[in-house]
Parts: sequence; structure tokens; C-alpha cells
Amino acid sequence: MRKIILGVAVSLDGFIEGPNGEYDWCLTDQDYGMQEFLHRIDTIFAGRKTYEMSLGKEDFDLGFPKMKEYIFSRTIDTVPEGKTLVRGDIENEVLKIKNSPGKDIWLFGGASLTTSLMNLGLVDVVWLAVHPIILGSGKPLFSNIKGRIQLTLTETKTYSSGLVSLMYNVNML
Repeated sequence: MRKIILGVAVSLDGFIEGPNGEYDWCLTDQDYGMQEFLHRIDTIFAGRKTYEMSLGKEDFDLGFPKMKEYIFSRTIDTVPEGKTLVRGDIENEVLKIKNSPGKDIWLFGGASLTTSLMNLGLVDVVWLAVHPIILGSGKPLFSNIKGRIQLTLTETKTYSSGLVSLMYNVNML
């Protein structure tokens, strides 16, 4: 079965966006393990807001290789050709995707989508790029999680910039 990997940049105080939705604090001076990670995946999951902010812009190039994109939304009705809109029973849809052939899946973004998939027990790995900055406020990585989720640390990497990469397996209690 394919794994869903929540891979996200986070401030030291646990925010994925600043108070005005900004992410200009994310370090981009090095690869930080991204090329290796991109070889591990062939699919991206994104919530509507993340999709509209980044993946949905034709002129916005994240430099990712071509991969299957699933957009999760209750409010949009269509997505461009080559992308798949997921609505309704996301648990069954995600399980079908996880059980289909392919590489692992990147849960790219969306606090709402992250919360939903974490609460459904569908996230297998949490990969945090902890940036050496305290934002003070913004959008928290985790909110409205229904219960404790035990994590097992599997890998750490530190970089000269002060960024720390932490990889955890998710162990649902």
C-alpha cells in the first residue's frame, strides 16, 4: 500500500503560514532533501486553498516533476484537465488511491485537509522541515485533531541554516 506523507515547512512555534498567509519565511537556499523526496512520490494531495494559491496558477512553477494531482474541495465544481477533484466520501476515495499502484503520496498542503486525513487515520508519515523562526501567530499546522496521535521518529537531519528535518511514522492509538 502506498503511504501518505504529510511534508510541510513549519515555524519553530508550529505555524505553516504567517498571520497574513505569508510563507516568505521558508528557507529556499538549499535543497533540504526535496529532490530525494520527489523521487519517492508520484502523487500530490492538496486542499482547495492550497490548490488555488499555488498548484492552480498556471504561472506558478514549484519545479516539481509531472505527477498526479488530487484536489480536495466541497466548494469548487471543476478542476483543469489532468487534475482530479475529490468530493464527498474522502475516506473511501483516499483508500482507493492508497491501494492503487504507484509511489507514495505527498499531502502537500491545506490545514483543513491535513486535519481531516489525520483524524481519519490516513496519514502514514509526517515530515517536518522546522525552520529557525518564531512567527508568533499565523495558521497552526495542527488544529482540531480529535485525539492523541503517537509518532515514532525515524530520521533527523540538520542543516547549516538551522533548519531541522524530522521524519516520523504515524502510529494511531
